[in-house]
Amino acid sequence: MFSGIGVTGFLLIALVALLLFGPNKLPELGRAFGRTLKEFKAGAKDIMEDDDDRNRKPVSRVEVNRDEQKDEKRLPE
Repeated sequence: MFSGIGVTGFLLIALVALLLFGPNKLPELGRAFGRTLKEFKAGAKDIMEDDDDRNRKPVSRVEVNRDEQKDEKRLPE
């Protein structure tokens, strides 16, 4: 995502943010952004889990008697 931005780019962005918001407001903005990102990830995870649950088909088990299965494979006498 940030492959084209180097160290100088990050320093320039940090300097502009510091000038715009001031040193007291930056930690609050960072915390708010972190909470928002955390809530978004949790919501996306819940949606993905709900979608997975809907796409799964119920599986039924069939019991096979192994003795009968062996008898069917025998050649006629």
